[in-house]
Amino acid sequence: MNNIRRGLIIYFLCVIIILLSACSQQSVKTIEVKHYPIDSMEGIITKSGVQIDKEITSDGNGSLHIVANEPTTVRLYETGDIDIESSLLIYQARLRTDNVEGQVYLEMWCHFPGKGEFFSRALHSPLSGSQEWNSQETPFLLKKGENPDNVKINLVINGRGNIWIDDIRLVKSPL
Repeated sequence: MNNIRRGLIIYFLCVIIILLSACSQQSVKTIEVKHYPIDSMEGIITKSGVQIDKEITSDGNGSLHIVANEPTTVRLYETGDIDIESSLLIYQARLRTDNVEGQVYLEMWCHFPGKGEFFSRALHSPLSGSQEWNSQETPFLLKKGENPDNVKINLVINGRGNIWIDDIRLVKSPL
């Protein structure tokens, strides 16, 4: 009985030590590469079917309201050369939906000179129906020597409905 008790005590102490060490590790630091607060139409590529909404916003400064009557891709921004490699590039945004039939998700295209374009899509967590503001993201792994000369960020709507997007960010995280 004493050996069992001693074994249980050692087991629980090990679990506590593991949990404490996991909690004490520093979180991975991300660095903001670009921030698009969406308080105006400046820089937004797709102009039809979209407008600035100063009433419905996640950050209080306005959002982009999209009325989709059919499936569409809303081209939001292009970065040009951002000089980034050997990291995880993450496209983050806040989204809100109202009566969306189908799916809505983020899409990022990275162009590499001499190689073409490659994409990342947030298909792991598409939105549909009516959702309050929530954070969405999609990552793109950039290995050493992979430096995009342009990054395109889009919103894909495979269906119809009302969608708001706000507080768009591109951040990088170390590998």
